[in-house]
Amino acid sequence: MVISVIPIGNSRGIRFPKVILDKFSVKDKINMKITDNEIILTPVKDNPRTGWKEAFDEMHKNKDDILEYIPDSGEFEWEW
Repeated sequence: MVISVIPIGNSRGIRFPKVILDKFSVKDKINMKITDNEIILTPVKDNPRTGWKEAFDEMHKNKDDILEYIPDSGEFEWEW
């Protein structure tokens, strides 16, 4: 596919057709890799929960996942 390079302020850029962005689930970022004779663009996979399992395992190992006792509101006198 041939696309045009267009002026954007003092720079130049390219516009991707919506169908291409949708096909590759591109949101707002793309990885760019430069080789000797190529520019390779790949979508950024947004995975917000990456590393959570390891973090939770570490918390459990350190007993950081145990909640402190929170008294019922009837067990103490409120001060106003």
